[in-house]
Amino acid sequence: MKNKLFIVSGCLAVLLLGIYTFDQNRNLEVRTSATEKSTIAVDENVRVIKGPVTNGSATPDNETIQNAQVDSQPAPKPSMTVNQQPEPAVSLAVNQQTALLANGCFWCVESDLMKLAGVINVVSGYAGGKTKDPTYSDYSEAGHREVVLVTYDANQISFANLVEHIIKHGDPTDQGGSFGDRGKSYAPAIYYDSDFEQAKALEVIAKVNASKTFSDPLPIVVIPRVEFYPAEDYHQDYAEKNPIRYNLYRTASLRDNFIKKHWGEGASTFNFSNMNSNYINKDIDTSISKEGSWSNYSKPNESELRTTLTQLQYEVTQEEGTEPPFKNEYDKNYEAGIYVDVVSGEPLFSSKDKYDSGTGWPSFVKPITSEVVTLHEDKKLFSTRTEVRSTYADSHLGHVFNDGPVDRGGLRYCMNSASMRFVPKEQMTAEGYGYLLSEVE
Repeated sequence: MKNKLFIVSGCLAVLLLGIYTFDQNRNLEVRTSATEKSTIAVDENVRVIKGPVTNGSATPDNETIQNAQVDSQPAPKPSMTVNQQPEPAVSLAVNQQTALLANGCFWCVESDLMKLAGVINVVSGYAGGKTKDPTYSDYSEAGHREVVLVTYDANQISFANLVEHIIKHGDPTDQGGSFGDRGKSYAPAIYYDSDFEQAKALEVIAKVNASKTFSDPLPIVVIPRVEFYPAEDYHQDYAEKNPIRYNLYRTASLRDNFIKKHWGEGASTFNFSNMNSNYINKDIDTSISKEGSWSNYSKPNESELRTTLTQLQYEVTQEEGTEPPFKNEYDKNYEAGIYVDVVSGEPLFSSKDKYDSGTGWPSFVKPITSEVVTLHEDKKLFSTRTEVRSTYADSHLGHVFNDGPVDRGGLRYCMNSASMRFVPKEQMTAEGYGYLLSEVE
């Protein structure tokens, strides 16, 4: 059995008034003075740090040990905030949803997620392997990951929020394990149950990549959801039931050191995901906007819309209509330039990201940046799709699907020509889009 023991080596040892060591019989000795000793039995629910820690030594220094919390009471539950905004009023109706996530040691993942407002319950378990009903003694050999099943109120916290939380509370750069726990069974993963969830996860990852928090793009996998198997009872609520052992393990793993180094206070905020699909961040800071002011884009009033838009453009952008395939303006247009919102003029897509999908509508592998569009769940037409809208004018543009070119990200942004206006490369500077020339060259 892969028992997860915490080994403190050398002469490191002062923790408040006690010194903790493991004896040869796997008992944790608590020495309170030179003459008295009490013993806490340690069984299979003690976690071993396996192998080297990728971001430091597996053995913490004296200061780190002294800072380990050993309170028998669970810590208060701080709430993450969305762009530092006050929490919204709680809806009378609970929109209960579930999510399957992996982020290394499920003791830590469960404990961290239970601190979030809107999270109802978290269950530790296993998923993704070749066997049914795995146990702690055999899950790794069978190819399962340690995962958690999260039950949450989607009126208070979104799937995208959970994805951002996972990224910020583990090491998303490590696909070989998680801190001292090595192997695929500890590697982080985001599981999606719909095209909408997949698009949301990829959107959050793209925003983190764009922030350059890490030097390389995140390798964290986004994969279809699989069957979940609950772990043994002694693994559930482990941090609450075993605070001493849990805090010793967590301190030695250096997980919190990594989080503090890369995120600081930002670990407790949501700035790469919206509270829900209708939330629009009006303070977008896009790195490609060097000369243009994106805050100048806005939606005209109804009278102006009726005057300036054709009937088809109005039906598509304002009434979520769909133009005929093949018989539209930009399906076969491959001239260099950008596509902007026909309503507001805000830039949306570049010609270099356009490809022939064979569907009859203009298709792109991605927008100019993820900030220029918002994604929304669309349950019309007897199926669930992911709608794409412009950020400022809130125009309906089309839908995004996961059947795009695999070597270019795997997404297909299927747009309506009627929702866009094409600006040729040679006219971009004259029309105020010169700062985007690098996006089409």
